[in-house]
Amino acid sequence: MAWYKREKKGIITPTSAKKETPEGHWYKCPKCKNVMNSRDHKQNAYTCIECNFHARIGSKEYFEVFFDKNEFTELDANMMSGDPLNFSDTKTYPTRIQQSQYKSGLKDAVRTGHGKMKGENIVLAVMDFGFIGGSMGSVVGEKISRAIDFAREKKYPLIVVSKSGGARMMEAGYSLMQMAKTSAKLALLAEAKVPYISLLTDPTTGGVSASFSMLGDFNIAEPEALIGFAGPRIIRETIGRDLPEGFQTSEYLLEHGFLDFIIDRTEMKNKLAGLIKMLK
Repeated sequence: MAWYKREKKGIITPTSAKKETPEGHWYKCPKCKNVMNSRDHKQNAYTCIECNFHARIGSKEYFEVFFDKNEFTELDANMMSGDPLNFSDTKTYPTRIQQSQYKSGLKDAVRTGHGKMKGENIVLAVMDFGFIGGSMGSVVGEKISRAIDFAREKKYPLIVVSKSGGARMMEAGYSLMQMAKTSAKLALLAEAKVPYISLLTDPTTGGVSASFSMLGDFNIAEPEALIGFAGPRIIRETIGRDLPEGFQTSEYLLEHGFLDFIIDRTEMKNKLAGLIKMLK
């Protein structure tokens, strides 16, 4: 006989008496489906405590991870895109910009700032995939270029966190010009012997991966990040055959010499601070 027996049938709990789980208190890992407290997920640098899945995060979260006590001075905070081509598809480009700003709370797809990491001064630029897919337009290129100039002037190591779908089509040639501009600025940074660390996260593709993301003194990545120029589907359709298993993952690129190493986000701050101290 079961230890529990319902004596009365038809017991119904009214909706008003049901207890709802507060939104934002729990996080469900999309990979292993484990449910954990959101506070634990945040304290673990937004990685799963069971399978180590690295969730996509934005500049706000990376600033929390890198900067001591989350204290930093933001650079060029109010810079916004214009509409040099009067571009329009399903909506005008200014309308798309305004809607993205409203949804994301960002001015554009990158934020830059400087502060201390483990007591060491750094300049940090972080791309946000939540703003038009992290696409690189003229503002992204200009803000990264200015961050490079600031790092060169102050002799502070530069860290760029890439997370992008590529160049922004609404700015066409203006977007592509940012590849050359940022690359030229990095050449000046190298001449000044200021360290540049490029961190590639999921995803890093298109014109970003073809320019400043792969020009670091150290090119590192997070685990299982998608990194490449064109997407796997486009490459498969172009060459007409299946791609190798794990193609365009950070692990595959490390094995084939495109990356220097892979670091878990939970260890990122300590290891990069140690690396910077070695380079001084």
